Amino acid sequence: TVPGAAAEFAVAPAANCVRLPDHVRVEDAALIEPLSCAVRGYDVLRAQLASSVLIYGSGTMGLMMMELAKRTGAVAVDMVDINPERLRTARALGCTHAVGSADEIDRPRGWDLVIDATGNERAIQDAIGRVARGGTYLQFGVADYAARATIEPYRIYNREITITGSMAVLHSYERAAQLFAAGVLDPDVFVSDRLPLTDYAAAMERFRAGRGRKILVTP
Repeated sequence: TVPGAAAEFAVAPAANCVRLPDHVRVEDAALIEPLSCAVRGYDVLRAQLASSVLIYGSGTMGLMMMELAKRTGAVAVDMVDINPERLRTARALGCTHAVGSADEIDRPRGWDLVIDATGNERAIQDAIGRVARGGTYLQFGVADYAARATIEPYRIYNREITITGSMAVLHSYERAAQLFAAGVLDPDVFVSDRLPLTDYAAAMERFRAGRGRKILVTP
């Protein structure tokens, strides 16, 4: 297989490189790519001030979405996840509610912005039904090709619901780097472990078990 960026050395076109100020740690630059995806996703949402936001999935990508929502005028940012450890992290970082089911939150009219950051078919189906009148649903998590969800065309029409998606980055990489460089976002929020290369196998086991957030492996 091609080792890609996991090789000892990797070459990238100069046009793809972003210059970082000296105070940004090199290992933190590993977070710029996922953050740039979140920035692009939030661009697609066209979020308005005083929006209510519901995010399915409180892994690193969901937490990045939460941090962006908190900094762009959301009045409530709620998160749904089945992983208790991740829910505890979301609460510690200041989300409004972190629950196992959206039914646990008293918001009968739904949320202005609903984001799926799981790619899970059942979560997607539930999330689409939580969008408020005039609200927007964003498919941000990567779903399986075979995944299916049922929609109600009349409900979309009658409630003026927008359903959209976001894939990768578009004019957002440098802006993501600037968010770290300017101190708007703290990279440490998204990192649970910093391990040496000798602990690579242990890092992969933690990742597969769904423990922690981003795990940085440094040489």
